[in-house]
Parts: sequence; structure tokens; C-alpha cells
Amino acid sequence: MEQKKIDRINELARKSRTAGLTEAEKAEQAKLRQEYRDAMKRSLIGQLESITVLEADGTKHKLCENAKVCS
Repeated sequence: MEQKKIDRINELARKSRTAGLTEAEKAEQAKLRQEYRDAMKRSLIGQLESITVLEADGTKHKLCENAKVCS
């Protein structure tokens, strides 16, 4: 996610606490927050998919081969 959008999320959060938001700003805030959550979720899934587990017997397997978390 672009830093510009993260800055806008923070700006709207500050304004929400002080002066309140218009309906258009509330909608923009909700959209940006959802976009941020989606980006974080994609990032986490990417990290989980790259993890390899080393078993005690020396075998290796990908963490996400059979995990519901990664699908």
C-alpha cells in the first residue's frame, strides 16, 4: 500500500477524534481501511507460504502445503 494512502488513513483518524468526519470522509476511511487490511493479509499469506518446516527426522515441507490459513 502506498505511503500516501496510509498517511490519509492517519489524517482521517485524527480528524475523526477531533472534529468528526462527514459521510463522504467516513466512506473514504472505510474504503482505505479495507484496502490496508487486504494488503496486510496478502503480505502475511506471502510470508507464510515461504516458510519451510524442518522436522526432527530431517524432512522438509512447506508450511502452507496443507494449511487452511494459506488458502
